[in-house]
Amino acid sequence: MIRRGFLDPESRRDLIELARDGSAAHRLARRANALVLLDDGMTCAAIAKVLFLDDDTIRTWYQLYKEDGIEGLASFHHEGGACRLTVEQQDKLKAWVSSTLPRTTRQIGAWIAVEFGIEYHTRSGLIALMHRLGMEHRKPTAISRKLIPAKQAAFIAAYEALLNQLSADEAVIFADAVHPTHAARPVGCWAPKDTPVAIEQSSGRDRLNIHGAIDLETGRTVMKDVLTVDALSTILLLTSLEALYPGMRLIHVFLDNARYHHAKLVKAWLARPDCRIRLHFVPAYCPHLNPIERLWGLMHRHITHNKCYPSFKDFSIAMLAFLRNEVPRNWRAYCDEVTDNFRIIDPKEFRIIA
Repeated sequence: MIRRGFLDPESRRDLIELARDGSAAHRLARRANALVLLDDGMTCAAIAKVLFLDDDTIRTWYQLYKEDGIEGLASFHHEGGACRLTVEQQDKLKAWVSSTLPRTTRQIGAWIAVEFGIEYHTRSGLIALMHRLGMEHRKPTAISRKLIPAKQAAFIAAYEALLNQLSADEAVIFADAVHPTHAARPVGCWAPKDTPVAIEQSSGRDRLNIHGAIDLETGRTVMKDVLTVDALSTILLLTSLEALYPGMRLIHVFLDNARYHHAKLVKAWLARPDCRIRLHFVPAYCPHLNPIERLWGLMHRHITHNKCYPSFKDFSIAMLAFLRNEVPRNWRAYCDEVTDNFRIIDPKEFRIIA
């Protein structure tokens, strides 16, 4: 028999607040209510009758509270509440997960069944077990190959030095090419629980070739829709930048090490006596050091995520209108997403999955 008055005043007050809190999970509020009624002297059977449960459930809730307080009361994973694995088995499981990095709880459950002969019948129990062992389901960060932290640091230092000594008649531009395909990108969204959602898909065979540039100071862009991204499109882009900044003595253009950026035609064009363009190359394998890459991500979020265009022409119009008009016009809203807030990526800080 559970004696009344087992709660201290502070704990009773906390449980009453939980029972009354409309934002608390319904199951947790109901458990808190049951504990308060037990403290008032009601029997497990009486409370179970009121809550349409069995009295063993009420006793289990009481035991959870006695062992772990409100935290125990808030645990809904019975298989994780009292672990079915011994400490030695948990250590062995943790070592196996750490070494193999299984993708699903199904794999983990199958390994436990084979190794220890213990069946976990619910996914929630396995998730609770993983959390108890300090594990979480995470997506690997994609990083470029052959990253050299020292080169990244040198580039960032040189860039900051350039900005610190930049005069009023100089501009800094970031350039790159992108090749968006005429295809919708399905991404997660909130929707009514009982309504399946879908998006129509196109063939994805047609694509745009855009050689573009952006000024992070003003949001001004130059976006060239070209047949092929090559040395000629590079010269076309740089020529447009000179025309866009007629009053600038020097235009610093940061771009990657694509072969067409180093082509003989480009070098010859840059060698002109009156050329106002100066190229700066981002370190190899470091797209994170070119802010225009972030613009491409912003472009996809606004144009291709969960959006389908009936024709390639419609797709092209939407894409180019966003880059040429929408971004400069609403730069104050977008500037925090396309920044030169650079960071150094060191592969040694990650466990690389082979």
